[in-house]
Amino acid sequence: QPENLQKNWLREFYQVVHAHKPHFMALHCQEFGGKNYEASMSHVDKFVKELLSSDAMKDYNRARVYLDENYKSQEHFTALGSFYFLHESLKNIYQFDFKAKKYKKVTGKEIYSDTLESTPMLEKEKFPQDYFPECKWSRKGFIRTRWCITDCAFDLVNIHLFHDASNLIAWETSPSVYSGIRHKALGYVLDRIIDQRFEKVSYFVFGDFNFRLDAKAVVETLCAKATMQTIRAADTNEVVKLIFRESDNDRKVMLQLEKKLFDYFNQDVFRDNNGTALLEFDRELSVFKDKLYELDISFPPSYPYSEDSSQGRQYMNTRCPAWCDRILMSHSAKELILKSENDEKIVIYDHIGPNVCMGDHKPVFLSFRIAAGAGKPIANVHKCCVVQ
Repeated sequence: QPENLQKNWLREFYQVVHAHKPHFMALHCQEFGGKNYEASMSHVDKFVKELLSSDAMKDYNRARVYLDENYKSQEHFTALGSFYFLHESLKNIYQFDFKAKKYKKVTGKEIYSDTLESTPMLEKEKFPQDYFPECKWSRKGFIRTRWCITDCAFDLVNIHLFHDASNLIAWETSPSVYSGIRHKALGYVLDRIIDQRFEKVSYFVFGDFNFRLDAKAVVETLCAKATMQTIRAADTNEVVKLIFRESDNDRKVMLQLEKKLFDYFNQDVFRDNNGTALLEFDRELSVFKDKLYELDISFPPSYPYSEDSSQGRQYMNTRCPAWCDRILMSHSAKELILKSENDEKIVIYDHIGPNVCMGDHKPVFLSFRIAAGAGKPIANVHKCCVVQ
């Protein structure tokens, strides 16, 4: 329902912008145009026009928009969209040209779409097909841009990692086979952004990581006192459904699990206290603890919400709710974030539209301040001054 949902989405987004009044804003989107991108790209154009011309964004006099709309290119299409907005009060903002290996001053508003391969202001890659052979045509990949603000240089990486294709397969092993695929893809991205081609700077990686809870451990915990019934296909003997019933209480069904069904009888467990009881099963990031840092999560699982516009808090019974949408950073980026000198809460990591339908994912945001010149000890950021 793009006509209906876009209005809600933008209203909630603008409220967050108004509340935090950022000077530099990065908005990373995945799955632009959705599953039916050929029919839906017109909605994307309306969305972009609305964002760039709305009254709520009038104080942002410079913008860069990078949209991968080239869905006819099976080899390159990622359906990623990266938006960057600069407040009129910000002076001397530079963006890195990866081809010229120089920073360039950012002026005006520019939109790049269709083929981003020829744009030197970013790096874009789609993951190789053999990373996720189950999917005939995956759109997963990343876009990287580099910025310099107040003598502080950093990379912003828009990422979309692979999903769980089947709840039944995810349940088989701990960690799941899909967790391993995401691990490989994220490792590939991190290796690319810290390789020898360019000077190393701090980085933020954010988007839909598709991180899932450890399915086997979650089910065993949620259904600790249940008995499991296995239903197999008559012709292939393949497991098609698992039913977990309470041992007593009239053998009430607690959980039904199919390839694309995760129907647990009590959704409150994912919402109460922001689902924090389940955070112990969010384990995929632990592999990268030496490379990546994340602030404490204090919002409920960001996926999969109902796409019914009247159901703002309801999860769909398709997947186990999980914190798919994240904002991660290098350990050096963590040091850039200005520490509060008083009790004022300067760093905020939260979700948008808690009670409003925003689509199947709730957007997640990070708001923080960067200390002027904070990046200098980390990299020779004064090279920002060498611009054309």
